[in-house]
Parts: sequence; C-alpha cells; structure tokens
Amino acid sequence: MSNESPTLAFIGGGNMARSLIGGLIADQFEADRIWVADPHAEGLGRLRAEFAVHTTTDNCAAAAHADVMILAVKPQALREVAGELSQTVQAHRPLVVSIAAGIREIDINRWLGGDVAIVRTMPNTPALVKSGATGLYANPLVSASQRELAETVMRSVGVTLWVDGEEQLDAVTALSGSGPAYFFLFMEYLEAAARELGLSAEAAHLLTLETAFGAARMALSSKESTAELRQRVTSPGGTTEKALQQFEAGDFEQLVKTALRAACERSKELAEILGSD
Repeated sequence: MSNESPTLAFIGGGNMARSLIGGLIADQFEADRIWVADPHAEGLGRLRAEFAVHTTTDNCAAAAHADVMILAVKPQALREVAGELSQTVQAHRPLVVSIAAGIREIDINRWLGGDVAIVRTMPNTPALVKSGATGLYANPLVSASQRELAETVMRSVGVTLWVDGEEQLDAVTALSGSGPAYFFLFMEYLEAAARELGLSAEAAHLLTLETAFGAARMALSSKESTAELRQRVTSPGGTTEKALQQFEAGDFEQLVKTALRAACERSKELAEILGSD
C-alpha cells in the first residue's frame, strides 16, 4: 500500500477485529494507518505489541482519524456506541462498515445521525483462521471506491460476496453465518458413529476432519456442482450409496431446508429486537 492508504478505525478490538487487522497487515496494509479503540487496556496492549497499530480507549478519538470506521462491537452494545460516535461521524463522514450481526443498516444510520455511507457485512467465524465467507450490502450513499475499500477489509480474511438487497443478509446469516455450526454438528455425529463402529477416538476425529477438509477442497477446486461430485463418488450398489439412502429415508434434504429457514426467520426477529428504540 502507498502512503495514500486510507486510515481505518476499528471500534472494538475483539477476536474478529484482531483477525481483520492481521489479515490486512499480511496483505501489506500499513499498521500506521490503523487505529483500534476498546475499553480494555490489556487487549489494546496485545494488539499494539503484535501489530504496531495505534490504540486508544476513546472511540471518538479513533473515529476522528478514520476514512473507514469498522464497527466491531457486540450487537447489543452497538446502539450505545453508535450514539456516542454520531457527532464525530457527522463531522468527518467516514465510510462505516458494520460487522455486528443482526443490526440493520437503517438502525445503524439512525443511531449515527443519518445520511451515512454504510456497508453492512455478515462474516463468519472461519474468518478467525483466514477462511471466512462474508456477505456485504452497501446502502445507496456508498461510492464505488468505498465499496472497494470495504471489500479490501473483509477480503483480508476470506472470500466476499455482495448482495443486492439487505434482506438477503438474513439468508447469508442462515447459510454461512451459522453454517460452521452445522458442519461441526455433522462432524460430531460422524465421529460418534465411527467410535461405535470400533475406531479409536483419535482415529475417528482425525479421519472426520481430514474428510471434511478434503471434500471442501475438492468442491472448491472443481468446476462440477456438489451434486455431480456426490454422484461421482457414489458407485451403484456400493457402500456410499447405501449410506446416502439412509439420509434420504430420513428426509435429510427437507431437514436442511427447515433448519435454514428457521435460522433466517430468527435473523429477521433479532434485527427487529436489536434495532428497536
């Protein structure tokens, strides 16, 4: 990055902020252009020691430096934090990027005083290991260059995908936001079943993780659909076909659809609750 790099201010210095900062610096973003505000001095000290970024316990002081302000606080705290920041945001007009799950753009905008360029994002926890998947939505005040800035921030920890309507972020939440837990649950059950078949706990764990990792890598590297990949490894009359028949007998497809629909509806409900005055 050049000396003209934008200044970023993270409001909140927790795990996701730490991951984004680490990803940005690994992508050669200048540490001197990053500020972090957090009430916990100990955590700020670790960030300062690890990344050589600027730190402060004053949210407004950090925001005053920012071309891009990343709201990385817990959703329950965002209303109070945004209210505290509103005058600074109105005076300096940074791009605001929210990674707070479930808080709608209209509510963030209202709390910040209105007419603010906001990108709302829905990252997921694999971002902590630089393998995240993030959905992004930009309100009409966000310029093309600001969209690029927001994508630069979030792409530092994985893949990014823009959605046209904010309501689609509820589906993103149900799929990739909550999705790691679905795979963890499935892996948990695979391990337990393998132990019942006589494998040691260590063997069941390792084989489960490597199989999940290998399947994901195959899918990522292939131009074929997941359905086609499944068919390729399913020999007629073989062991895989027999197992898949049991999933189908339990209406696995409908169960998955029902689960995602429930998560999506809950995302909408939480947005109403968290955004209410």
